[in-house]
Amino acid sequence: MKLATRLAMVLALASGCTGARHPNSTTGGVLQLSKVVLYRNGVGYFERAGSVPGDSLVLRVRKDQVNDLLKSLTVVERKGGRAVSISMPLDPRSWANAAIATLGPGAGSLAEVLDKLRGTDVTLSTTDGSISGRILLVEAIHVDSSPQAGGDGEAHEQDWKVTLIENEKLAVVRLSKVTNLEIHNSDISVQFQRSLDATAGEGMFQQVDVTIRLAGKHAHDLLVSYVVGAPMWKPTYRVVLPESGKGQALLQGWAVVDNTTGEDWKNVNLALTSGAPIAFRYDLHTPRDVVRTDLSSVGSTRRAQVSVGETTYAPEPTMAPPPPPMAKAEAYRGYDKAKKSAPAPASVGSYGGGAGRSRGVAKDVMDESEDAPADAWGGENGSAVDAEELANSMQANTKASAASGLSRYDLGEKLTVPDGTSTMVAIINQQVEGEETFLFKPGGAGSGYDANPYRVIRFKNSTPFALESGPISIYSGGSFVGEGISEPVGAGVPVTIPFSVESSIIVSSQQQFRGDEIRLVKIVRGVIEIEQFSRRTTTWEVKTQLPKAGDTTVLVRHSKAGGSYALAPRPAHTEDLPDAYLIPIVVAPNATEAKLDVVEQTPSRSTLSIWDSRTLVLLEGVLAVTSLDPTIRAKLEPIVKLRQEIGRIDTEIDGKTRTRGELDQRANETRQNLGAIQKDTSAGGVKLRTQLTERLAQFAKDGDKLGRDLVELQTKRTDRKVALEDALQALDLTPKEPLSPKAK
Repeated sequence: MKLATRLAMVLALASGCTGARHPNSTTGGVLQLSKVVLYRNGVGYFERAGSVPGDSLVLRVRKDQVNDLLKSLTVVERKGGRAVSISMPLDPRSWANAAIATLGPGAGSLAEVLDKLRGTDVTLSTTDGSISGRILLVEAIHVDSSPQAGGDGEAHEQDWKVTLIENEKLAVVRLSKVTNLEIHNSDISVQFQRSLDATAGEGMFQQVDVTIRLAGKHAHDLLVSYVVGAPMWKPTYRVVLPESGKGQALLQGWAVVDNTTGEDWKNVNLALTSGAPIAFRYDLHTPRDVVRTDLSSVGSTRRAQVSVGETTYAPEPTMAPPPPPMAKAEAYRGYDKAKKSAPAPASVGSYGGGAGRSRGVAKDVMDESEDAPADAWGGENGSAVDAEELANSMQANTKASAASGLSRYDLGEKLTVPDGTSTMVAIINQQVEGEETFLFKPGGAGSGYDANPYRVIRFKNSTPFALESGPISIYSGGSFVGEGISEPVGAGVPVTIPFSVESSIIVSSQQQFRGDEIRLVKIVRGVIEIEQFSRRTTTWEVKTQLPKAGDTTVLVRHSKAGGSYALAPRPAHTEDLPDAYLIPIVVAPNATEAKLDVVEQTPSRSTLSIWDSRTLVLLEGVLAVTSLDPTIRAKLEPIVKLRQEIGRIDTEIDGKTRTRGELDQRANETRQNLGAIQKDTSAGGVKLRTQLTERLAQFAKDGDKLGRDLVELQTKRTDRKVALEDALQALDLTPKEPLSPKAK
């Protein structure tokens, strides 16, 4: 018998347990469970239907599910489809018992316990003796125990004082000094003992009755639905790679479902929902008193003010409002430790139970096929994980639906899940397009593999289902080759799953930063708009020693630079991730290495004046581009020529201005020297005076000429400036793409 013998769709896994627990129907058998929808956020949706005689319906639910039941309970009369008015009488004793039952390991405090026990007779043993009485008040106080305040030096940020009353005597004691507490009420002590039973996995299965009053004593055909806490379902997947490394891959999926409700699910419609719906706890069962200001004494404290002399008296002070009640302890959530002892039925495979139980469906198939050849189970001539054989080995009769962003698996056949068992349900058995390749992440593939990529399976989720995050076992060549895990994958979304490390490939990178590139965006009415770029260039290098019959592609997970950085240009076949790019680097068949420059740049737009020196350099660089559009060239050339001519005039003006300044300085020095020798009447003095006078006259002549030249240059510059500004005002240049100047 070959492996193609179909395995059962459901594999029940009975948990090992130490005692028997009898399932209790949530509705006492009146309404049968018909539908269960399990979510990934710790809740389950349950539907029940049937006929209820009389005017009351009793729902029996676990203690830890009462609040969820009240929050979501819907009762509909199926004949006519109208909602039924619900009345649920709860007596104060049940409220008090439920409040005490919420106190469990990890929840509540001694102060909260005493606050809930107001009016109870207790004996408090303290470091100073014992005090007995009924609890009157529990008040929070702040204590300064520093040595300066006369304390012991230990820091007590907060304390409580407990007030007891016995006959006419009040006694106050600090809670920090209490060493022992004795409760003189057997009923309350029993309630505490029962709440602590949850620690041993029993308390959560204690059930309480909730009575729903129905209108009329006739029979009611009801549909009851509610949402209560339930273990999340857990997915697990298997992928069989195509033999050629690229093509049709087999994707199989199972869901592990846990039944901890306290009753068997018999022939129910089961659905599994993926997504992230919001669910929370909210206490609707325990009454909450609202602290209100006591205004009873307002009228009685009104007094007319005495007007004798300058003396007055103030109204009597009103009483301070009572302190707010302490926070209720969080509902006990210890049912994950509960014992699961219901035996699995003989019709399904299970493990972890007592002697004589089957060891699972897979073992059953082995027993049925003892005469099968060795290759049916991975012997020398074959493998158990052949894609075709595996595809024929399971049935996944599941339909997909979507609502409000959630995807749902609706199983096509009714299911029976015994209480206290885990069940594996086949949900996916479909071929998808996939390929085996390599993925490098920054930091490599782990300790010791800093420069090595992962081997990965890439496939597109062409199923109609969303794949929740769960373990994925990868098979290739007839055997297990690794396993991975993925974030949730929506329908039609590609996913990359690393499953092993490839040490024959090394990936390295280098980065450079620049911020000096400028591009011309437009010139409109004399305003020149530019783009300035900050640029990050990453050079990736891949070296491989793999034997190759074709290209070797390594996907590099390139972290985004952030901000407004963008790829320029975008490498071919690049994929976008939330915080990175997935960029392929291809090593040719006849090569052992390949490099790729990944450029990211961020544009920052600003304006320049035509008189800015960077503007002339930018425009000259644009005109130097041989492929520049002739229309743009014709518009820019007159502007550039005028700006160049004005630049040359400015250079000449600067030179003549400096020369004139030097002449003026030398003329001033000559005048000072001439003044110093005015009284010298010797022949030498007369000759020197004559030379200085002639020199001063030449300076004046040269200065006059420079002055005339500067006036002419300023006039010429003004004419060119007016012409340039007129040309700019008339210029409207907006190219389709920003113009990059040619590098010099």
